[in-house]
Amino acid sequence: MESVDRRVVVDRRRARTLLTAVAVQPGVARRLVAFYGCMYYAALRPSEALDLREENLASLPRIGWGELLLSNSSPRTGTAWTDSGQSREQRGLKHRTQDETRPVPAHPELVELLRWHLDEFGTAPDGRLFVGPRGGTIGNSTYSAVWRKARELALTPAEIRSPLAGVPYDLRHAAVSTWLNAGVPATQVAEWAGHSVAVLLRVYAKCIVGQDGAARRRIEDAMLDD
Repeated sequence: MESVDRRVVVDRRRARTLLTAVAVQPGVARRLVAFYGCMYYAALRPSEALDLREENLASLPRIGWGELLLSNSSPRTGTAWTDSGQSREQRGLKHRTQDETRPVPAHPELVELLRWHLDEFGTAPDGRLFVGPRGGTIGNSTYSAVWRKARELALTPAEIRSPLAGVPYDLRHAAVSTWLNAGVPATQVAEWAGHSVAVLLRVYAKCIVGQDGAARRRIEDAMLDD
């Protein structure tokens, strides 16, 4: 896996503006606001967000942090490669054994988005949160088109031409980068993001910024005479 280009990482203000730009679009877009929120606030992969079910919402308090407990994903494989004949098939988490789960903290703003989504749209019969109006799977082309329109609505012409949040997956990159730059230990970030520590540090090395001064102060403190 290649390292993430720092230019794709969106800041909190622009992320919120992009989510608003999703919400104002007609059609299926409003059903995707919390979908994108799961990627930005909890670093879910699109396949994990598409398979997010009510049973995975471990805690959604009215105030404060919640928690997601991930157990499955629905990667796009093509109808020729699935037993069901559908373009997506439910599988275990990436880099995890079949029955392994992954706890992820849910930022208060994500909790609010998820509670709104449940009140507004409910769930599919199988518990999935993010489905079309008739309960069908939302395809890659659909959520990608909504995202392209959101960028047009929310970003400046120069930003639109740039790699900034160019694809929905970049929201996951923003989440992981935010955690690392906040000083969360790499071992914890790797657990939340579903990576090994080695892969995490290799992929996000260019996104860890603004820590030089603090690192130098820690070295100076360590070298002070007793």
